[in-house]
Amino acid sequence: MEFDKDSRPEGVSSVTGEVLTEAMPWIKHVTGRTVVIKYGGAAMVDADLRAKVMADIVLLKIIGVNPVIVHGGGKAINAAMEREGVPVEFVRGQRVTTDAAMGIVRRVLTGEVNQELVEAMNQHGNMAVGISGADAGVIVAEAASPELGRVGRITRINPALVEDLVSADYIPIIASIAIGEDEGCYNVNADVAAGHVAAAIGAHKVIFLSDIDGYFTEYPDPASLVSSMTLDEARTIVQDGANTGGMIPKLESCVLALEEGVSRAHIVNGTTPHALLLELLTNRGIGTMVTGRRAPAGFDAAPLGNFAAKLIEND
Repeated sequence: MEFDKDSRPEGVSSVTGEVLTEAMPWIKHVTGRTVVIKYGGAAMVDADLRAKVMADIVLLKIIGVNPVIVHGGGKAINAAMEREGVPVEFVRGQRVTTDAAMGIVRRVLTGEVNQELVEAMNQHGNMAVGISGADAGVIVAEAASPELGRVGRITRINPALVEDLVSADYIPIIASIAIGEDEGCYNVNADVAAGHVAAAIGAHKVIFLSDIDGYFTEYPDPASLVSSMTLDEARTIVQDGANTGGMIPKLESCVLALEEGVSRAHIVNGTTPHALLLELLTNRGIGTMVTGRRAPAGFDAAPLGNFAAKLIEND
C-alpha cells in the first residue's frame, strides 16, 4: 500500500519533527528500562480509552521500554457483586472481602478484567501475558485485619516470573490478587501492589494512572496541583495525613518504591489522551512526579540492553 505524502496537511512535518526532537532526550533515559504502570479508574473501564492506553504502552515497548502492568478493577467488582446480591461494604476505604466476595473478586480480576486488557494489547501483536499475583507466588500476603476478611497486607514479592517474562520481551499484566501466607488468596490494593512490584524488580519508574490529575494541596482547586515533590515531602504528607481517600495508597506506594531505589514515581490522569507519553517523553509533564534519592550502592536495577547502554554512555 502506498501513501501520498503530498496529501498531508500543511505543517504536519514540522510539528512531527518538533515532537520527535523533544522526545529524543527522554527516550534515551527510558529505553532499556523497566517501568511499572498501575492501571485503573475510568481509563480502564471505557473501552475506547483502554484501547488507546494499550496502544501507547505498545509504543513504549517499541522504543525500548519494558512495561509491567498491575491492575485492579473496583468498578467491575462492585457491578458483579451487586448482580449476585453480595453486599458491597467498605471500611476506611478498603473493601470488606468475605469468602463469597473473594470468589467474585478472583473471577472478575483474573477472568474478566485481566483478559480484556490482554486482548486489547494483543490487537497490536502477541506480546501481553496475563497473570494473577497468586501465579508462581508473585505477590504473597497475610490478613490485614479480621474485620476486612480476605483483604491482604503484602508481605513479600517473588519477582522471578515477572522478570522472566520481561527478559523474554513479553509485557506482564498482573491482577492484584495475592497468594496467602497461610492458605487461599487475598484481595490486595493495586496501588500498593504496583509499588511493591516496582521495588522488587528494580524498576526505573512507577506510574499510577488515576482518575484525577495528580496530588492537590486543596482538591479540586486546579491551582493547587503539585507538579513535583521530593521523597521527603511525600513521606511527610503520608505521615501527617494531609490528604485522604484514594491518593494515600498512591503516595504510600510512591514512598515505598522510592525508598527501595526506584528513581521516579508519577501520578497522572489516565483519561488525558496519551497521558503516559506526555509524562514520560515530553517536557510537559502533566501529573505529579515524586523524585527519589539516588539508588543505593550495589542496587541492581533492571539491566539495560546493549543499545540502551550505548545511549546512556554519552550523557
